[in-house]
Amino acid sequence: MRIRTSMLAMGLILGALAAAPAFAAGAPAPAQKTEHKALTPQQEKMATCSHESKGMKGEAHKKFMSDCLHGKTTAAATPMESHKTSQREKMKTCNAEAKTKALKGAARKSFMSTCLKG
Repeated sequence: MRIRTSMLAMGLILGALAAAPAFAAGAPAPAQKTEHKALTPQQEKMATCSHESKGMKGEAHKKFMSDCLHGKTTAAATPMESHKTSQREKMKTCNAEAKTKALKGAARKSFMSTCLKG
């Protein structure tokens, strides 16, 4: 019994010594999976709502996220989106008017500033 235990211990030690150089040489770690799992519909909805709520804070953000996740809101209904749309419309109108007046340089810059302020 004692000989069997000694031989088993000797085998374990020799095995560890044989494997040591591979670890010391910096053997590459096993490749990790880079597979991405597909998002569930709920995760997709959460990501979309989160992206749409960009810039909101506090209670407004909480309310929007709740409504969005329950399907009570759309992207066009968000305050940030409607503001962006109206700003784009102003920009188009002011650019067209500046082009019609053939404004350039400082005069155009001044006109655009005044026009965009309303």
